[in-house]
Amino acid sequence: MLRGFRDFILRGNVLDLAVAVVMGVAFGAVVTSVVKNLITPLIALAGGAPDFSAIRTGPLLWGNILNDVLTFLITAAVVYFVVVLPVSRVLARLQPSAPPPQPTRQCPECLSEIPIGAKRCSHCAQLVA
Repeated sequence: MLRGFRDFILRGNVLDLAVAVVMGVAFGAVVTSVVKNLITPLIALAGGAPDFSAIRTGPLLWGNILNDVLTFLITAAVVYFVVVLPVSRVLARLQPSAPPPQPTRQCPECLSEIPIGAKRCSHCAQLVA
């Protein structure tokens, strides 16, 4: 029973997931700090106070909901423009270019496209001169 648990824990994908969770928490703290200490004060300079918690209707705290929605949208924008977009560009540069298209001709029997060097059509098995 314990051997199976040990094998499960020491499996590669479980350790990879644990490392990813730890890195995600650390990265989340960095993104939260950037939003809280850089982006939100810039918004406050442009449009007034960045805190909407004073907006309420009786017991309903509409301002807190607005604060949370804005924090989510700002965080999502920061993650996209600081992480996703640059990584996508780097990965696009690292991918090999597509091979040039192979020249083809039509099979005289079935009219399907076959490579120029083919001696027999792969669709109808017709000998091609």
